[in-house]
Amino acid sequence: MKKSDKYNNDIIKSLYALQDTAYRDFNSKLIPNISSDLFIGVRTPDLKKLAKEMIKSGQSDSFIQNLPHKYFEENQLHAFILSEIKDFDFAIKETELFLPYINNWATCDQMSPRVFRKNLDVLYKYVCKWIKSKDVYAVRFAIKNLMQYFLDNNFDVKYADMVSNIKTDEYYINMMRAWYFATAAAKQFDLVLPYFYVGKIDEWTRKRAVQKALESFRVSDKNKEILRSLR
Repeated sequence: MKKSDKYNNDIIKSLYALQDTAYRDFNSKLIPNISSDLFIGVRTPDLKKLAKEMIKSGQSDSFIQNLPHKYFEENQLHAFILSEIKDFDFAIKETELFLPYINNWATCDQMSPRVFRKNLDVLYKYVCKWIKSKDVYAVRFAIKNLMQYFLDNNFDVKYADMVSNIKTDEYYINMMRAWYFATAAAKQFDLVLPYFYVGKIDEWTRKRAVQKALESFRVSDKNKEILRSLR
């Protein structure tokens, strides 16, 4: 057995020691594009705790180089480890290496390197690259970053244009687009209201963006009335 194989088996044993089979069955139904056989059943707080323990012990360095992973929880561990990286350049490098292996919405959405916030100008250049990718989860990740880091005081309608101009039938991209515009409605309502008009974005995404905004406690009652008139 190769050293890397033994190491990987040790990580998998650690994951199985945290297994919750009821949670496994529940979680696998939320991510139907992955075979249920590839879920161990480890809750997110336990995965985050294990990721921090691996970082502290130095195990994380070898783990994130050992791609591809087999199990959903291994990918989640990878995402949580990257989220803890404190060096911006290293975080970007490892994100780029991992993105092609992300195969589900949960791993995509839960990978959130906090260090990204420290250099938004450089991050934006990567977002522009990812959003043009042919990979579903690279595009979804790009939209997520636009939503997370570019909807506050630094907002520009060009960011919303980037999201509205995406043309795809991919469910997991369009759901993130809807989430983006619903969040934008909470933060930049007047500037993004035109995107909720019929014809500005595809109708499937528009309707879901309106619904998500109506369900949001961050959108005012006054603005919700305007959105209801656009349904």
